[in-house]
Amino acid sequence: MTISVFDLFSIGVGPSSSHTVGPMRAARRFVCLLAEQQLLQQIAHITVDLYGSLALTGHGHATDTAILLGLAGAEPHTVDPNTMAADVAYIRTQQTINVLQQHNIAFNEATDLLFHKDKVLPFHANGMRFTALDKEHRPLCSRVYYSIGGGFVVDEESMNLPTGERSPDPRPYPFISGLELLAHCQQQRLSVAQIMWANEKAWRDDAAIRAGLLRIWDVMKSCIARGCVTTGMLPGVLKVKRRAPELYEKLQAQLAKGQQVAEVNWLSLYAIAVNEENAAGGQVVTAPTNGAAGTIPAVLNYYMTHESAVKEEDIITFLLTAAAIGILYKEGASISAAEVGCQGEVGVACSMAAAGLAAVLGGSVEQIENAAEIGMEHHLGLTCDPIAGLVQIPCIERNAMGAVQAVTAARLALLGDGFHKVSLDEVIATMRQTGKDMSTKYKETSLGGLAVNVPEC
Repeated sequence: MTISVFDLFSIGVGPSSSHTVGPMRAARRFVCLLAEQQLLQQIAHITVDLYGSLALTGHGHATDTAILLGLAGAEPHTVDPNTMAADVAYIRTQQTINVLQQHNIAFNEATDLLFHKDKVLPFHANGMRFTALDKEHRPLCSRVYYSIGGGFVVDEESMNLPTGERSPDPRPYPFISGLELLAHCQQQRLSVAQIMWANEKAWRDDAAIRAGLLRIWDVMKSCIARGCVTTGMLPGVLKVKRRAPELYEKLQAQLAKGQQVAEVNWLSLYAIAVNEENAAGGQVVTAPTNGAAGTIPAVLNYYMTHESAVKEEDIITFLLTAAAIGILYKEGASISAAEVGCQGEVGVACSMAAAGLAAVLGGSVEQIENAAEIGMEHHLGLTCDPIAGLVQIPCIERNAMGAVQAVTAARLALLGDGFHKVSLDEVIATMRQTGKDMSTKYKETSLGGLAVNVPEC
């Protein structure tokens, strides 16, 4: 898989990239396939079967809502969070979906959207099957898709393709390991961000790269701003109160009194603001997932607002550097909590943010790699055990912890010379193996950990 910075940082809606964004994309991809095959007008029913983690935590992660909207033609980066509830309510009330806004079919969730909590498809814990049927209930088309983390979706056919049959890599400096990335930087005398920029030019021109990255940052900033002022309760049975507005007011009051506000408090505020927006189904940037969406914006926003002499180029350097590290995890392990636990989400986000911060603070490529390694090393084994299947406890606070650890990792790396005993590649391999060894109940199933030891209400 050839990965762009705009694959790792994509604009979408909460609460989950793998359970909301991915299924919405899969549903839309399926109905677009039907349209391409000129089958749309022949369809009377569509059935959707969800498996594994999608089935176990899908209701808490709004997978059902995402599927309905995707079948109607919605896309994560353009859907309006303010109208989603009304659109879904109409589908449910009328028991009808206007597929791609072109063809009405009957849709009864009780029989047409099934959660198979005791079954897992072979390639990944987040599997789903879409089947289109005609008036006589004869299958016209069926596809299996996997939501493999961060909103990435692959179909069963592509998973079965031999390596030689996949599309060639168009990047001038391809890499799938930290060793390869460092070698490119050293041989070309380029920074990590410059290597990423050169690779991005395989798909888009300079102006589009710059505009796209600044757009990503604009959405991140807006998300923080909304989260800092939006009050109320988050959806779901836990009745969790939004805390970011109160935290924001307290920090502002301290500033007004001339008091110094600790760095950890700003980082925590920004991360919590983003993840409360995500939990509420608002617009966020997948970074690299929705469950971990607050860590990278928190660190970058802290740098942009609390450091002196910052500039627009720092945004670009930070995001490109962070994305390079994200690619290493995507290629060498996983960014799916359903596959490797939360070490693959908040752990990866922390590693990415640490690298980005080290880069804008003037770190060498060796120090950047060291920062990324430190960020993950101390997240190894982190479980994913969301209470009630919601991205609220422990997910929101966990992003704040990830942001604080990212800053610590970056600063520790910058105090050294970049040389260290454990390489980033070795940590990624360890993370992958740890994820394989981890019990399934600790991998976004809500069958273990806090999810079973804390009452839901």
